[in-house]
Amino acid sequence: MEQTFCQSCGMPMSAEFNSTNKDGSVNTTYCSYCYKDGAFTADVTMDEMILKCAEYVDEFNKDSDIKYTKEEAIAGMKQHFPTLLRWKS
Repeated sequence: MEQTFCQSCGMPMSAEFNSTNKDGSVNTTYCSYCYKDGAFTADVTMDEMILKCAEYVDEFNKDSDIKYTKEEAIAGMKQHFPTLLRWKS
């Protein structure tokens, strides 16, 4: 099965992180940290989202074989985030 990712923050998705639409139905496009009750939880720019996600690099590194510095993670997100649904132009 192919891994899916939040189309706002890039976090790997699983059922526990599914968000909700305005009508209460499950939304599998965005995680519950980014989207709730049919709206984004924060009105941020892509760059602001990248900086927010960069705060969690140490936590990500705990469960990863590849360890990233904060700067490496930011550089990678700056390449990847423009491909996510929320940030596509």
